[in-house]
Amino acid sequence: MSTLTGATAAAPPAPMTFRDVLGIDVMRRVWYAQLVSLFGDFLALFAVIAVVSFAMHGTPRQIVGVQVSYMVPFVLLGPIAGVFVDRWRIKPTLISSDLLRAAIALMLIPATRVWHVYVVLAALSCVSTFFAPAQQVTIRTHVPAHGLISANALMQIAFMGSRIVGPGAAGAIVAAFGPTICYGIDVASFLISALLIASVAIHRAVAQPTAVSPDSSINRIHQIWLDMRQGLQFILHHAAVLFVVLAMAAGLFTVGCFGPLVAIHVRDTLQGSERLFGIVSGTVGVGMLLGTQMMRRLSQRFADDVVVLSGLAGIGLGALVLGMLPFASAAVSAMAIIGLSFSAIMVPAQTLLQRETPREMIARVSSTNISVAFLAQILGLVLSGYLADILGVRLVFILCAALAGLLAVGFMVRQKVAAA
Repeated sequence: MSTLTGATAAAPPAPMTFRDVLGIDVMRRVWYAQLVSLFGDFLALFAVIAVVSFAMHGTPRQIVGVQVSYMVPFVLLGPIAGVFVDRWRIKPTLISSDLLRAAIALMLIPATRVWHVYVVLAALSCVSTFFAPAQQVTIRTHVPAHGLISANALMQIAFMGSRIVGPGAAGAIVAAFGPTICYGIDVASFLISALLIASVAIHRAVAQPTAVSPDSSINRIHQIWLDMRQGLQFILHHAAVLFVVLAMAAGLFTVGCFGPLVAIHVRDTLQGSERLFGIVSGTVGVGMLLGTQMMRRLSQRFADDVVVLSGLAGIGLGALVLGMLPFASAAVSAMAIIGLSFSAIMVPAQTLLQRETPREMIARVSSTNISVAFLAQILGLVLSGYLADILGVRLVFILCAALAGLLAVGFMVRQKVAAA
């Protein structure tokens, strides 16, 4: 809080620029690591989806299953992982997570059946449940509060840059050489990420666990439960945090309803190939990149809830265009709109969570938020798989547009009622 000298309050510090944030050594190395590992992840993920869609001739349910297999561990293990990350040393957690994921990603190479892919992706995400909150703790610990909006925008830029390049590169590489090269690059990206993180000092005061009897495993389990509940209660009793958690879940539920069906849409409706799928999917990253560049300015002009609700409505608009116009150009435009709108949800939401959460609880709150978001996306994925088989992919897109619009209106009414 600002301190008062006489009648004049000290002016809040000006928001840090991207250059300022990258001038922080830890943030710069973590950002480089994120950039490299995300590129490898997207390359491998879109190679997997391309193989399941085009080589294995997967059904909508099987393609949805690829996404679900990666997300379920986040839902089940996320809140528990956050408790441990709040107590562990951050740097060893990040490095060991990268090394374990490199070893697991190698197992994608011999995978020849859809269920093989499910198992490997589930194992990867089990480890990622520890990496993600540890990364959030690192950012909050080393970046000042007035630099968080730029820091989160930079992390989203890394995500989007990989989202732009990864799908197109994966489509081209799979078509020309097969998926093994993509999987190998993913393995290498984890190793490079580990080396980058190892090259910098990351400091964080570790919370001291409550004293329990050395032989009392029941007491230890009970303490884990208490820590999990503390993080959940913080979210439920903090109005602003609860709003962004629910808004992120609503956006991801909508995206989950149609996201994996884009490959089917490209294959069956647009009569396209792996290359077109890569281009259409990569356009989401272009939209997110543009949106993220705008977030610092928008956050200074509009309230967080206005920006987030606009993003949710924009996702609905993109889904509507995707369902109504069966053309490649329309699909590219729709995915750009969706990407831009998604950044309007993610950047303000992540920043608010980091700013409002006590430092000793960041991992728990962050991992619980991730768990809720992935649960919403899984529900959307499962629902879309069944609806696509019954109604067709394009009608599912239109239904998603209507759902996003209704959710945006519902949140807006709730906010007005709460403010009255």
